[in-house]
Amino acid sequence: MLDVVKRDGRRVSFNAQKIGKAIKGAAEEIGQSLKESQVIDTIQKVINYIEMSGKSNVTVEEIQNLVEKALSDNGFKNIAQAYSTYRNERTKVREIKSDLMRAIGKIGIETDRDNANVGNNFSSKLLRIASESNKWHNLASMPKHLAKAHENGDVYYHDLDSYNLTTNCLHIPTKEILENGFNTGYGTINNPRRIETAAELSCILLQSTQNDMFGGQSHPDFDNDMSIFVEPTRQEIKEELMEYGIEGEKLEKLVDSKLRERVHQAMQGVVYNLNTMHSRAGSQVPFSSINLGIPYNEDAALVCEIFLLEYEKGLGKGEQPIFPNIIFRVKEGVNREKEDPYFYLFELACRVAAKRMNPTFMNIDADFNKEYYDKGYMPATMGCRTYLMNNINGDHGCKGRGNIAPTTINLPRIGLQAKGNVDKFFEILQSKMELAKESLMHRYSVLKNLRVKDLPFVAGQGLMKGSEGLSPDDNIEPILKQGTWVLGFIGLAETLIALVGKHHGEDEATRELGIKIVSYIREYTDRLKEETHLNWSCYATPAEGLSGKFIKQDQKIFGIVKGVTDKEYYTNSYHVPVGYPISIIDKIKIEAPYHKICNGGHISYLEVDGTPDGEAIMNILNYAYKNTNISYLGINFHIRYCKNCGTYLNNGESKCTCCGSHDIQGVSRVTGYLSLDERFGPGKYEEREDRVTHTENHKHNYFIEK
Repeated sequence: MLDVVKRDGRRVSFNAQKIGKAIKGAAEEIGQSLKESQVIDTIQKVINYIEMSGKSNVTVEEIQNLVEKALSDNGFKNIAQAYSTYRNERTKVREIKSDLMRAIGKIGIETDRDNANVGNNFSSKLLRIASESNKWHNLASMPKHLAKAHENGDVYYHDLDSYNLTTNCLHIPTKEILENGFNTGYGTINNPRRIETAAELSCILLQSTQNDMFGGQSHPDFDNDMSIFVEPTRQEIKEELMEYGIEGEKLEKLVDSKLRERVHQAMQGVVYNLNTMHSRAGSQVPFSSINLGIPYNEDAALVCEIFLLEYEKGLGKGEQPIFPNIIFRVKEGVNREKEDPYFYLFELACRVAAKRMNPTFMNIDADFNKEYYDKGYMPATMGCRTYLMNNINGDHGCKGRGNIAPTTINLPRIGLQAKGNVDKFFEILQSKMELAKESLMHRYSVLKNLRVKDLPFVAGQGLMKGSEGLSPDDNIEPILKQGTWVLGFIGLAETLIALVGKHHGEDEATRELGIKIVSYIREYTDRLKEETHLNWSCYATPAEGLSGKFIKQDQKIFGIVKGVTDKEYYTNSYHVPVGYPISIIDKIKIEAPYHKICNGGHISYLEVDGTPDGEAIMNILNYAYKNTNISYLGINFHIRYCKNCGTYLNNGESKCTCCGSHDIQGVSRVTGYLSLDERFGPGKYEEREDRVTHTENHKHNYFIEK
C-alpha cells in the first residue's frame, strides 16, 4: 500500500494508470508511439525505485522525478525531455495561482467599483491586470488538456491576456454611426455636417473602438462613407461666398477650390491623428485600416484622391506614416483599365505605394469577392489580413462584423511528428483541428458571459452587428454569432519540407500537397459552420511573434532539422520562404489559390529591389489580377529616411545625403502593417534579414501580358 502526497497535503492511493497516461502523452507530443509493454515496463521501474527507497508515501514531485529517470534509463530520453518540459510549464501555472489570481477573477467581472474614473472596458481592465498575469489566469482556468496544448506549442490561443475580456477586430459601420451620433461615455457627439468634423470623428471611432478590443479596426468603405459630408461642406462654402456677392462661374470655381482645400485639411488630419493619438491606455496608436478605391460618386472619388495625396506627403518632415494601413480596391470597369472612369485613382494609388509601401491592393474581380460585390455587398479587408463576407446568421458583408478569436495550429510540428508519412500527417492534423475547435468553443463559453457594458462603446453604441436592441446588462452572445471563429496555420513551407523534403516553391507535386493540406483545414471549418451554426473560417495566420515562439519550442523537442527548424522563425502561413529565389510571376501563381481557400484572411507579399515606380507596381498588379484569382497583395521594399530632415535614402547610405545626419530610420512591412525596424520581434527581425527580392527587373514592362 502506497500513499501519494498531493501538493495541497491530501493523501491519495498510488495510481499507475496516471503514470501510463502521462508517458503516452509525452510520446505523442514528439510523434513517437510506445508499445503497451514498454509503458508497463517504465511504470514497473518507477515502482521498483519507490520500493528501493523504503518509503510508504511519496510526493507528486518525487514520482515525476522517478518517471523521468525511468524513461531515460529505458532509452527514451527524448520522451523524458518532453515530459520534463510540460512539468515545468505546469509548475509555472501553479506558482502563479495565488491571491492575485483570485483578484484578477474579480476584476474580469467588474472594474468600475474602486475608482470612478476607471471605466469598465477592455483598456481599463488591462490597467489593473498585468498582461502576463491574466494569461496565466486564463491558462489555469481552462481545462488542463487545452492549457497543455497551448503551453507545449501544439496550438496557440492568440491574445491570451484578452481571452476572458473582449473580442478581436471590427469593420466599423462608419457612415451609419456618424449619421446617428454616438457617446464615448461622457456625453453625446452629434452627427457632423462638415467634412473636417466627420474626418476627425472617424479617428475617434477607431481610437474608441480599439479601447474595447484586442485587435485592429477598419473603415471598410472610407471614401464612400465620408462622401456624404462633402455636399453639406460645399453648400456651406457656397453660402459664405454668396454673402460677399460672388455669383456665376466665378462662384463655382471658388467653391471647388475652397472645397478641395477643406477636404485636404480633413484628410491631413486623419493621417496626423492616426499616427499620434493613442489608445489602450496610451500604449499604442490605433491599429487602423482604411478601405477605399471604388467610389459611388464624384464626392467619394474626391475623398479618395485627396486622402492618397495627403498620405503621399507623409508627416511633418515628410516622414513615413505607419498608420493607417490603406487597402485600395481594384475593379475592372471602375478603375483598373485606362478607359475606366476612376483609372486615375488606381494610377495615383500605385504612385503612392511606390513611395510609401501603402496602399496594399485588393482584387474585387477575384471570384470570391465578385460574388458579393455583384450582390451589392462591398468587400473589404483588414491590414492584418482578416477577411469576412459570408454570414450564416444574417446578412452578408463586413460592416459591423469582425473576427471574434483565432487559434493557430503548429503545422511544422505535425510534419515532423508524421516522419514522412502523409496519411499519418492528416491523422494528427485532424486531432489538432478538433483541439483548436474545442479551444474556441471554450472561449465562446467564456466570452458569452460578458455583458454589453463590458464593451461599452462597440456593443453599447451599436457598432457591432448583433448588438441591436441589447441593454447594458444583456450578454453579448448575439454578437458572437455574427463574427468569425478562425482556425489558423503557420509554416506550410516547413511542413512540406518535413514531409517530402521540398517546399511548394520547388515543384508541382509539392504544390498540390500544400493545397491539399490547407484545403483540408478549410473543409473542416466549412463542416463546423453547419455543425455549430457559427461563422468558422480558415485563416492564414500572420504570426508576428508566434513565428519565433513555435520554432523555439520545436527546436527543444526535435533539435535542428534542415529546412524546418534551422532558423529563428517559421514562414508566414502559406508563403513561399522569403529567402527562396523565385520570380514575381511564379510567386503569384503559387500563392494565388490559397487566397480563396483562406476565407478568414490572406495576403501575399512581393519583395522588390530598391524603390519601384508606380508603373512597375501597376504592371505587377495587372498581371496578378488579370491572370490569377489572387486578391490581397502588398508590394514590399525597405524604406529609409533621415529623421533629422526627412530626406529619403534609396542606396543604403549610412548618413543623410542632404544634411549629413547619421540618424536614419528604417521602415518595413510585418504581418500586414508597416513597422519601424527596431520594433520587430526577434523572429520577424531574422525573417526580414533573410528576405530576397523576387526579380531584378521589376521596373521593366515584363508583367504586361502580350
